[in-house]
Amino acid sequence: MIRTARDDELELLLQIEREAGRAFADVGMPEIAGDDQGTVEELVGAWVAVDDDDRPVAYLISAVVDGCAHIEQVSVAPSHARRGLGAALIDHLAAVTDTPALTLTTFRDVPWNAPYYARLGFHALEPADYGPELAAVVRDEAERIPGDAPRVAMRREISRYSTVRTGT
Repeated sequence: MIRTARDDELELLLQIEREAGRAFADVGMPEIAGDDQGTVEELVGAWVAVDDDDRPVAYLISAVVDGCAHIEQVSVAPSHARRGLGAALIDHLAAVTDTPALTLTTFRDVPWNAPYYARLGFHALEPADYGPELAAVVRDEAERIPGDAPRVAMRREISRYSTVRTGT
């Protein structure tokens, strides 16, 4: 089940982020594994996937960037990884947003980042295709995220907004 996180669960979401982030050390990115996981205030309004005991095991936070639902973070507890929870959260966001597309920024070469999102229907954007707000997000991340691993911005159209137009 997917629902909005309750205030008393926000610390647990930070724990999920810490646990999920440890996987970066396994791909030679220890600076990402040890990076700041943020604050509970940033998690208010997060969507969570819950286990059978109604305990969050994955979460997604988003904001509107250039008129699109921009995924700021998706994290899944390692104990619940590879069960489709991240994809379910992304599909949920696509179903409830009133925007024409989803966007995100991610590491280009990390297997559970850009290659994973490509399997979910996202495509890489060229910098010339960024809107002004997405360009600002990319610039901010370049300054804030430790390490030098290449990042990429990606977009997935939401099908209910995709229409075929014909000349009249």
